[in-house]
Amino acid sequence: MTFINETSDKFWKQTELSNIPIIATAVHDGHRLHPDIGKVILLNDSERIREEDPFTGEMASTLQTYIIGQYSRFEVDLNRPRESAIYKKPEDAWGLSVYPKVVEPILFEKSIGHYNNFYASMKKLLQNAKEKFRHFVVIDLHTYNHRRDGAEAQPADPGLNPEVNIGTGTMTRPEFWRPVVSRLISDMSQFDFDGRQLDVRENIKFRGGHFASWIHQSFEGSACVISIEFKKNFMDEWTGIVDRKKLELIKQSVKATIPGLIESLHIL
Repeated sequence: MTFINETSDKFWKQTELSNIPIIATAVHDGHRLHPDIGKVILLNDSERIREEDPFTGEMASTLQTYIIGQYSRFEVDLNRPRESAIYKKPEDAWGLSVYPKVVEPILFEKSIGHYNNFYASMKKLLQNAKEKFRHFVVIDLHTYNHRRDGAEAQPADPGLNPEVNIGTGTMTRPEFWRPVVSRLISDMSQFDFDGRQLDVRENIKFRGGHFASWIHQSFEGSACVISIEFKKNFMDEWTGIVDRKKLELIKQSVKATIPGLIESLHIL
Protein backbone atom coordinates (compact mmCIF):
# COMPACT_ATOMS: atom_id res chain seq x y z
CA MET A 1 0.00 0.00 0.00
CA THR A 2 1.30 3.46 -0.86
CA PHE A 3 0.86 6.21 1.67
CA ILE A 4 0.48 9.72 0.27
CA ASN A 5 2.11 12.39 2.40
CA GLU A 6 1.47 16.11 2.42
CA THR A 7 2.73 18.04 -0.59
CA SER A 8 4.66 20.42 1.64
CA ASP A 9 8.43 19.93 1.76
CA LYS A 10 8.54 20.89 5.42
CA PHE A 11 9.80 18.29 7.88
CA TRP A 12 6.66 18.81 9.92
CA LYS A 13 3.57 20.96 9.64
CA GLN A 14 1.84 22.90 12.36
CA THR A 15 -1.08 25.24 12.70
CA GLU A 16 -1.25 28.54 14.49
CA LEU A 17 -2.12 28.45 18.18
CA SER A 18 -5.91 28.58 18.53
CA ASN A 19 -8.03 29.89 21.41
CA ILE A 20 -8.41 26.37 22.84
CA PRO A 21 -5.74 25.18 25.31
CA ILE A 22 -5.38 21.78 23.68
CA ILE A 23 -2.63 20.88 21.21
CA ALA A 24 -2.43 17.59 19.31
CA THR A 25 0.84 16.10 18.05
CA ALA A 26 1.55 13.19 15.70
CA VAL A 27 5.33 13.14 15.41
CA HIS A 28 5.51 9.62 13.92
CA ASP A 29 2.85 10.05 11.24
CA GLY A 30 5.29 10.78 8.41
CA HIS A 31 6.68 8.33 5.86
CA ARG A 32 8.84 10.49 3.61
CA LEU A 33 12.63 10.31 3.39
CA HIS A 34 15.12 12.79 2.02
CA PRO A 35 16.56 11.40 -1.25
CA ASP A 36 20.06 10.82 0.12
CA ILE A 37 18.63 8.83 3.03
CA GLY A 38 16.37 6.89 0.68
CA LYS A 39 19.38 5.73 -1.32
CA VAL A 40 21.07 3.98 1.59
CA ILE A 41 18.27 2.86 3.93
CA LEU A 42 17.92 -0.93 4.07
CA LEU A 43 14.19 -1.08 4.77
CA ASN A 44 11.44 -1.14 2.17
CA ASP A 45 8.24 0.89 2.40
CA SER A 46 6.22 -1.87 4.07
CA GLU A 47 8.84 -2.46 6.75
CA ARG A 48 8.96 1.23 7.58
CA ILE A 49 5.20 1.74 7.59
CA ARG A 50 4.80 -1.16 10.00
CA GLU A 51 6.75 0.72 12.68
CA GLU A 52 5.51 4.21 11.86
CA ASP A 53 2.24 5.63 13.14
CA PRO A 54 0.12 6.07 10.00
CA PHE A 55 -3.19 7.91 10.37
CA THR A 56 -2.21 9.64 13.62
CA GLY A 57 -1.98 12.83 11.57
CA GLU A 58 -5.64 12.44 10.73
CA MET A 59 -6.41 11.98 14.42
CA ALA A 60 -4.43 15.09 15.33
CA SER A 61 -6.07 17.23 12.67
CA THR A 62 -9.45 16.86 14.35
CA LEU A 63 -8.18 19.53 16.77
CA GLN A 64 -7.65 23.20 15.94
CA THR A 65 -3.97 23.27 16.93
CA TYR A 66 -1.82 20.38 15.74
CA ILE A 67 1.71 19.38 14.83
CA ILE A 68 2.23 16.52 12.37
CA GLY A 69 5.55 14.97 11.41
CA GLN A 70 5.91 14.49 7.66
CA TYR A 71 9.16 12.54 7.48
CA SER A 72 9.78 9.03 8.73
CA ARG A 73 10.99 8.23 12.21
CA PHE A 74 13.56 6.05 10.40
CA GLU A 75 15.29 9.20 9.21
CA VAL A 76 15.25 10.90 12.60
CA ASP A 77 13.00 10.09 15.54
CA LEU A 78 11.50 13.22 17.09
CA ASN A 79 10.40 11.21 20.12
CA ARG A 80 13.90 10.22 21.22
CA PRO A 81 16.82 12.16 22.68
CA ARG A 82 18.97 13.78 20.03
CA GLU A 83 21.92 11.44 20.63
CA SER A 84 19.74 8.40 19.90
CA ALA A 85 17.36 9.91 17.34
CA ILE A 86 19.10 8.07 14.47
CA TYR A 87 18.59 4.30 14.49
CA LYS A 88 22.20 3.15 14.19
CA LYS A 89 21.89 -0.41 15.51
CA PRO A 90 19.17 -3.09 15.21
CA GLU A 91 18.43 -2.80 18.92
CA ASP A 92 17.48 0.84 18.28
CA ALA A 93 14.72 -0.26 15.91
CA TRP A 94 12.96 -3.45 17.04
CA GLY A 95 15.78 -5.61 15.70
CA LEU A 96 15.70 -4.07 12.22
CA SER A 97 18.89 -3.18 10.38
CA VAL A 98 18.08 0.32 9.16
CA TYR A 99 21.40 1.43 7.65
CA PRO A 100 24.62 -0.22 6.46
CA LYS A 101 27.20 -0.66 9.21
CA VAL A 102 29.35 2.10 7.75
CA VAL A 103 27.54 5.34 6.91
CA GLU A 104 29.17 8.75 6.72
CA PRO A 105 27.90 10.95 9.60
CA ILE A 106 27.47 13.85 7.18
CA LEU A 107 24.51 11.98 5.70
CA PHE A 108 22.47 12.77 8.81
CA GLU A 109 23.49 16.40 9.32
CA LYS A 110 20.38 17.75 7.63
CA SER A 111 18.15 15.35 9.57
CA ILE A 112 19.65 16.36 12.91
CA GLY A 113 19.23 19.97 11.83
CA HIS A 114 15.53 19.32 11.33
CA TYR A 115 15.42 17.73 14.78
CA ASN A 116 17.00 20.82 16.33
CA ASN A 117 14.65 23.13 14.44
CA PHE A 118 11.64 21.09 15.52
CA TYR A 119 12.45 21.39 19.20
CA ALA A 120 13.24 25.09 18.86
CA SER A 121 9.89 25.63 17.16
CA MET A 122 8.04 23.59 19.78
CA LYS A 123 9.68 25.61 22.56
CA LYS A 124 8.39 28.81 20.99
CA LEU A 125 4.90 27.44 20.38
CA LEU A 126 4.55 26.01 23.89
CA GLN A 127 5.93 29.17 25.49
CA ASN A 128 3.19 31.07 23.66
CA ALA A 129 0.65 28.55 24.95
CA LYS A 130 1.92 29.01 28.50
CA GLU A 131 1.61 32.78 28.25
CA LYS A 132 -1.80 32.60 26.63
CA PHE A 133 -3.47 29.88 28.71
CA ARG A 134 -1.27 29.33 31.82
CA HIS A 135 -2.30 25.64 31.75
CA PHE A 136 -2.63 23.59 28.57
CA VAL A 137 -2.80 19.98 27.39
CA VAL A 138 -0.72 18.29 24.69
CA ILE A 139 -2.34 15.15 23.28
CA ASP A 140 0.64 13.13 22.03
CA LEU A 141 -0.80 10.61 19.53
CA HIS A 142 0.80 7.28 18.61
CA THR A 143 -0.13 3.75 17.56
CA TYR A 144 1.42 0.40 18.40
CA ASN A 145 1.68 -3.08 16.90
CA HIS A 146 0.13 -6.11 18.55
CA ARG A 147 0.79 -8.80 15.92
CA ARG A 148 4.56 -8.91 15.90
CA ASP A 149 4.71 -12.70 15.51
CA GLY A 150 3.43 -12.44 11.94
CA ALA A 151 0.38 -11.70 9.82
CA GLU A 152 -1.10 -15.17 10.41
CA ALA A 153 -0.13 -15.48 14.09
CA GLN A 154 -2.36 -14.80 17.04
CA PRO A 155 -2.48 -11.20 18.31
CA ALA A 156 -0.69 -10.33 21.53
CA ASP A 157 -2.49 -10.95 24.81
CA PRO A 158 -5.30 -8.34 25.12
CA GLY A 159 -4.78 -8.32 28.86
CA LEU A 160 -1.37 -6.72 28.34
CA ASN A 161 -2.29 -4.73 25.24
CA PRO A 162 -5.22 -2.35 25.74
CA GLU A 163 -6.97 -0.78 22.78
CA VAL A 164 -5.99 2.61 24.15
CA ASN A 165 -2.93 3.05 26.33
CA ILE A 166 -2.79 6.35 28.21
CA GLY A 167 0.84 7.17 28.93
CA THR A 168 1.43 9.49 31.89
CA GLY A 169 4.79 8.20 33.11
CA THR A 170 6.76 11.29 32.09
CA MET A 171 4.83 13.73 34.28
CA THR A 172 6.81 15.68 36.87
CA ARG A 173 3.64 16.62 38.80
CA PRO A 174 1.28 13.66 38.33
CA GLU A 175 -0.92 14.51 41.33
CA PHE A 176 -1.53 18.05 40.08
CA TRP A 177 -2.61 16.82 36.64
CA ARG A 178 -4.64 13.85 37.90
CA PRO A 179 -8.06 15.54 37.43
CA VAL A 180 -7.19 16.28 33.80
CA VAL A 181 -5.94 12.76 33.08
CA SER A 182 -8.86 11.12 34.86
CA ARG A 183 -11.35 13.19 32.89
CA LEU A 184 -9.80 12.18 29.57
CA ILE A 185 -9.77 8.50 30.54
CA SER A 186 -13.38 8.71 31.71
CA ASP A 187 -14.63 10.47 28.59
CA MET A 188 -12.75 8.19 26.21
CA SER A 189 -13.89 5.09 28.09
CA GLN A 190 -17.51 6.21 27.85
CA PHE A 191 -17.36 7.07 24.16
CA ASP A 192 -19.85 5.08 22.08
CA PHE A 193 -17.55 3.06 19.85
CA ASP A 194 -20.08 1.46 17.54
CA GLY A 195 -22.24 0.24 20.41
CA ARG A 196 -19.45 -0.70 22.79
CA GLN A 197 -16.78 0.93 24.93
CA LEU A 198 -13.06 1.12 24.26
CA ASP A 199 -10.59 -0.69 26.51
CA VAL A 200 -8.73 2.32 27.94
CA ARG A 201 -5.98 1.78 30.51
CA GLU A 202 -3.10 3.80 31.87
CA ASN A 203 0.63 2.98 31.60
CA ILE A 204 0.11 -0.66 30.66
CA LYS A 205 2.05 -0.81 27.41
CA PHE A 206 3.78 2.57 27.22
CA ARG A 207 4.42 5.40 29.66
CA GLY A 208 5.35 8.16 27.20
CA GLY A 209 8.51 9.09 25.32
CA HIS A 210 11.20 11.73 25.12
CA PHE A 211 9.03 14.43 23.54
CA ALA A 212 6.53 14.26 26.39
CA SER A 213 9.32 14.16 28.96
CA TRP A 214 10.99 17.22 27.41
CA ILE A 215 7.74 19.19 27.45
CA HIS A 216 7.07 18.32 31.09
CA GLN A 217 10.56 19.32 32.14
CA SER A 218 10.58 22.50 30.05
CA PHE A 219 7.10 23.66 31.01
CA GLU A 220 6.62 22.13 34.43
CA GLY A 221 3.39 23.26 36.01
CA SER A 222 1.96 24.57 32.73
CA ALA A 223 1.96 21.63 30.31
CA CYS A 224 0.11 18.37 30.76
CA VAL A 225 1.19 15.88 28.09
CA ILE A 226 -1.02 12.84 27.71
CA SER A 227 0.54 10.26 25.41
CA ILE A 228 -2.17 8.17 23.74
CA GLU A 229 -1.20 4.93 22.00
CA PHE A 230 -3.93 3.28 19.95
CA LYS A 231 -3.52 -0.41 19.28
CA LYS A 232 -3.43 -1.00 15.53
CA ASN A 233 -6.66 -3.00 15.52
CA PHE A 234 -8.25 -0.33 13.32
CA MET A 235 -5.90 -1.43 10.52
CA ASP A 236 -3.88 -4.41 9.35
CA GLU A 237 -0.39 -3.64 10.60
CA TRP A 238 1.14 -6.02 8.03
CA THR A 239 -0.60 -4.70 4.89
CA GLY A 240 -1.35 -1.13 5.97
CA ILE A 241 -5.00 -1.49 4.99
CA VAL A 242 -7.19 0.61 7.26
CA ASP A 243 -10.77 0.08 8.43
CA ARG A 244 -12.14 3.54 7.67
CA LYS A 245 -15.15 3.15 9.93
CA LYS A 246 -12.99 2.29 12.94
CA LEU A 247 -10.53 5.08 12.16
CA GLU A 248 -13.32 7.65 11.98
CA LEU A 249 -14.62 6.46 15.34
CA ILE A 250 -11.14 6.77 16.85
CA LYS A 251 -10.85 10.31 15.50
CA GLN A 252 -14.19 11.17 17.04
CA SER A 253 -13.18 9.59 20.36
CA VAL A 254 -10.19 11.93 20.50
CA LYS A 255 -12.29 14.95 19.62
CA ALA A 256 -14.91 13.97 22.22
CA THR A 257 -12.40 14.44 25.05
CA ILE A 258 -11.84 18.13 24.33
CA PRO A 259 -14.81 19.67 26.23
CA GLY A 260 -13.93 17.68 29.35
CA LEU A 261 -10.26 18.60 29.14
CA ILE A 262 -11.10 22.29 28.88
CA GLU A 263 -13.46 22.02 31.83
CA SER A 264 -10.86 20.23 33.96
CA LEU A 265 -8.22 22.83 33.14
CA HIS A 266 -10.51 25.62 34.31
CA ILE A 267 -10.74 24.18 37.82
CA LEU A 268 -6.97 23.83 38.41
